[in-house]
Amino acid sequence: MGPREKELPQGILVSETHWTGRDGHGHKSGSIELRDIAGKPVLALSGVWSVPTAAALSRQIADLSLPSQGQVGIDLTQVSVMDTSGAWLIHGLMVDLKKNGAAPTLENLKEQHAPLMHLVEGAVANPDESIHSKSTSPLRLLEITGEATIAALSKGRELTNFVGMLTVSFLRAVKSPSRLRPISIVNQLELTGLRAIPIIGLLSFLIGVTLAYLMADQFRAYGLDVFTVNVLGIFVLREAGVLITAIVIAGRSGSAFTAEIGTMKVNEELDALRTLGLDPVEVLVLPRVLALVITLPFLAFWADLMGLLGGGMMTMLVLDMTPLQFVQQLKEAVNLKTFMVGLVKAPVHAYIIAVVGCFEGFKVQRSAESVGKQTTTSVVEAIFLVIVATAAFSVMFSVLGI
Repeated sequence: MGPREKELPQGILVSETHWTGRDGHGHKSGSIELRDIAGKPVLALSGVWSVPTAAALSRQIADLSLPSQGQVGIDLTQVSVMDTSGAWLIHGLMVDLKKNGAAPTLENLKEQHAPLMHLVEGAVANPDESIHSKSTSPLRLLEITGEATIAALSKGRELTNFVGMLTVSFLRAVKSPSRLRPISIVNQLELTGLRAIPIIGLLSFLIGVTLAYLMADQFRAYGLDVFTVNVLGIFVLREAGVLITAIVIAGRSGSAFTAEIGTMKVNEELDALRTLGLDPVEVLVLPRVLALVITLPFLAFWADLMGLLGGGMMTMLVLDMTPLQFVQQLKEAVNLKTFMVGLVKAPVHAYIIAVVGCFEGFKVQRSAESVGKQTTTSVVEAIFLVIVATAAFSVMFSVLGI
């Protein structure tokens, strides 16, 4: 039906394009009317604005004489059903009005329809790069590199701010020890320390066995069997023990920190803490960091013992050494400095793992998907930073001649 003129109680109907009845699929259709209410043009929308009615609505909009200037209201009071296609049509209508020189405004947008409109507006404002042709030109590669660099710098700045907040909370707790939460710290000591002993011991033992077997097989070809013990002791005590422990704890406890804090954010428990006047960093982060800094050195020591035990057993089996010979050779190969060089890394690794785990937990958005994403991110970042710290320690010890 084409445009027509008629009087309405609400105002004067300037023009109307109205699709009555049902469309070809049996769905109720929508309508759009241009009215003049108190001197202001208003587009009154009603009915169903969805995929089945989109074609008919597009024809109605095309037949409509749109205002070319001034404020134009788009009244959604009578819209009963709307999906993404309907929201897209409405957004397109607003774009057309703006091109004509008018200033459109949405009026009486229902609460259940608002997310769809925001979704469409966001998609237009920030189109997904995947819908565009992906170019491999140097300019595009430079753009990708720049974006990644800016994202990394931004995350580094946020992480630095988080470390600053944690430092302030720690100094505040040192000044006023009553702020410390001994029950939370003891609970985290159990979760991150005692319950990690079996898996740390088993992995370290098996890695010691593997290292001893591989080294004995190689050294034996050159008649240097005895040096298997030397290399095993130095490698386990200086590097392998603490590194294996840190990687396992990053996957076990670091991910747990992220998931716990992230779930609390999803459930709005962090907001509840702030409402009660409590600092989430002081309540949640500080006990976890302190507990992990305490437990990781002990776990690293346990890993050293189990690694040497596993390597010693394999060495004695492969090289026909007695336990006394193994101990004597190990004593000649390593000393207290070798042990301390490895152990001094443990608190640093623990601090990195705990801070990254808690930091990513606070970055969780209010969705289950975000919890999983940030948990994965925290594990990857923690392991990466632990390896970087290990490399930095190696360079520093080499420069110092340790």
